[in-house]
Amino acid sequence: MENKALYTIIVHSENIAGLLNQVTAVFTRRQINIESLNVSASSIKGVHKYTITAWTDRDTIEKVTKQITKKIDVLQANYFTDKDIYQHEIALYKLITPVLENNPEVSRIIRRHAARIVEVNKVFAIVEKNGMSEDITGLYEELKQQRCMLQFVRSGRVAITTSSFERVNEFLTERERKNSANSL
Repeated sequence: MENKALYTIIVHSENIAGLLNQVTAVFTRRQINIESLNVSASSIKGVHKYTITAWTDRDTIEKVTKQITKKIDVLQANYFTDKDIYQHEIALYKLITPVLENNPEVSRIIRRHAARIVEVNKVFAIVEKNGMSEDITGLYEELKQQRCMLQFVRSGRVAITTSSFERVNEFLTERERKNSANSL
């Protein structure tokens, strides 16, 4: 069996209630933990995009992707390694304002990590960081050491392929061509 790696599955589907449950059930049946999950509307009207990450081996991710593709309302599912995609996350850090104001090291850490302060009041400040997973974790660890953190939250991965074409666009064009040919 191959070593486990972090894979990203990108699923394009129609916006149908219950489909997310069907997709995540494929992972559950195989006892694969989903590391991150992001669902949003895509750039194509009526099509939603699921970005799912999981640690597994290549054989398993291929099987999972095939099972997801077989779901009736799934248009397409593909898996990728990190070299095949550009990915990002966003994180918010809620800090204690008096610590931020009185400890210059906290501000230096924020600047060094290219994060930005988006809200400040007497009680708390909110810092936003966009970037790779390791960068977000790195800032979290440094702020935690300063004992200034009240809350922390991060998004799931968002990703786009690095190829020059979008697979789902080709799929939809081909489907439309077939539908037009069948209606003649």
